[in-house]
Amino acid sequence: MKALLKTLQAAALLLSLTSLTSLNAMAAPAQYPAELVERGRYLATASDCMACHTAHKGQPMAGGVVMSSPVGNIISTNITPSKEHGIGNYTLQQFSDALRKGIRADGAPLYPAMPYTAYAIMTDDDVQALYAYFMQGVTPVEKGTPATSLPFPMNVRTSMKAWNALFLDDQPLKPEPQRSSQWLRGRYLAEGAAHCSSCHTPRGALMQEKRDLYLGGAQVGAWYAPNITSHPTAGIGSWTEAELVQYLRTGRVPGKAQAAGSMAEAISMSFSKLHDDDLKAIAAYIKDVPAIATDGGQPAEVSRFAQGKPGNELVALRGKGYQAGMQGQQVGAQLYSANCASCHGFDAQGTKDGYYPSLFHNSASVNTSNLLATILLGVDRHTAEGHVFMPPFGKQANALNSLNDEEVAALANYIQVSYGTGAANVKPADVAVIRQGGPQSHLPLLAQLGMGLAVVLLIGLAVFLRRRR
Repeated sequence: MKALLKTLQAAALLLSLTSLTSLNAMAAPAQYPAELVERGRYLATASDCMACHTAHKGQPMAGGVVMSSPVGNIISTNITPSKEHGIGNYTLQQFSDALRKGIRADGAPLYPAMPYTAYAIMTDDDVQALYAYFMQGVTPVEKGTPATSLPFPMNVRTSMKAWNALFLDDQPLKPEPQRSSQWLRGRYLAEGAAHCSSCHTPRGALMQEKRDLYLGGAQVGAWYAPNITSHPTAGIGSWTEAELVQYLRTGRVPGKAQAAGSMAEAISMSFSKLHDDDLKAIAAYIKDVPAIATDGGQPAEVSRFAQGKPGNELVALRGKGYQAGMQGQQVGAQLYSANCASCHGFDAQGTKDGYYPSLFHNSASVNTSNLLATILLGVDRHTAEGHVFMPPFGKQANALNSLNDEEVAALANYIQVSYGTGAANVKPADVAVIRQGGPQSHLPLLAQLGMGLAVVLLIGLAVFLRRRR
């Protein structure tokens, strides 16, 4: 009996030790050096992973962000080390394939809303550092995200294999030994982790980047990412490197630009947290990019940072009553006075400290998409300088600060005529497009029609051959 008891005790001890060992193996993967994890954290910050994979008031890297694209909404996934809902089961090779080739662990292609076309140039050492950070420095979130559902045939992920074969360049950057180490570092960050081209380079009919218009300006959802080449009027050739560094660090250069939308997110979560040396390197590279004389395909004879002047149309309404002020151009003036003047000033001069910017000599007042997106979506930017906030005016009807499409169009036209390009060309339909997330592509419809035509032709060919036999 004693012998049997000892045997049972030994078996129980062995089972306990085996279970503990198995649990430790599951809960504690390979331990990476703290400096490698920290390097990965910095690279993840430079890559702006947080902006796309962290929902508003959500948990870090848990996904769920709905991103507007010309072919439909794409929902970001959970990239925490959760084994059930995230990437906790990814090997280093699978992580690398997702990051640089756009291939998930199950072999399915990713959509290029995930900028793997830029991350493709990242080195093996940097990929390993990122892997160490995501596996060891990110808290697992045990929560899934809704699946992305695009219209046919975009929902057939295997079609992305053909897209990658045509447009994915996964070769490392070409050596340029004649360049300075600062320029080379700037190129590596701007073309890779910071993926500047993903937003600022226009896209072709198949959503590929037009490399001959590199950084020449492009529509990104509701916002327009402007030309940032060295052209003096169409681009940012009039900026100094110091001003570009200031913009990346703070999101504003008084009298020239203020970051909003996805750029404000990039400033808040990425650029403002980078080392000064890296910001200077990015600025040195961007300032050296060959000039493109158009912005979004349009010639730019006058710099977008020097257009407009102060003005106040409300003077003409004094003593005429409410009804007189709700006709023609005066509608925009009334809306400006009611919603904008308290911050931007009676003649749009802004505040002396630049916290509330001037609306003339302001690039947002020149570009229709950005003007409408700013009115509808507001501004929300966090940096070491503090929190910059402008409330959105595109909320649901009857909500506080709510303006309908007609009112937004009237306000935008007033701002453009009084402080911008002088053109009152905004229609309520334009506002509706920006409100829904930006212009939509006809690519899904064309693909459907093309496939339908192909089916009809095949059926016709089959009938013809059968009758001939």
